Amino acid sequence: MNQGETRGAKSPFTVIQSVTPPFIPPDAEVMTVVIEWPAGSPGAPPHRHPGGPAFGYVLEGEMLFELEGEAPRVIGAGEAFWEPGGDVIHYSDANNRDDGPLRFVVTMLCVPGQPMLVYVEPDELERLTDRRVPRSQH
Repeated sequence: MNQGETRGAKSPFTVIQSVTPPFIPPDAEVMTVVIEWPAGSPGAPPHRHPGGPAFGYVLEGEMLFELEGEAPRVIGAGEAFWEPGGDVIHYSDANNRDDGPLRFVVTMLCVPGQPMLVYVEPDELERLTDRRVPRSQH
């Protein structure tokens, strides 16, 4: 059967994201977490996922999402996102709203013995300011 087919019936599946990750470590494990940020939360400080890519889906609210080399963007409930992991900095997963919570689920590839998340030190952020793309004004 092709993706989305279910023996002649209308498919119950809706593809919201299809990507080819840059790498998957041979000894990777998979971890799925639900993250909840209260209204107006800045989210996690800038960080990396050294074990591999992360794939997410916003359950409720709006996330201000920013990855190294990409302009910040808002991802709303029902939308998916991903990040390549490795050395790429994840600058923002902030709650874009001040009137309600943000809830999202993330599935991350992790390598045993490595942390799933490593914070980026302020001096490194300062050195790498040229990697940030300004938010477009619409």
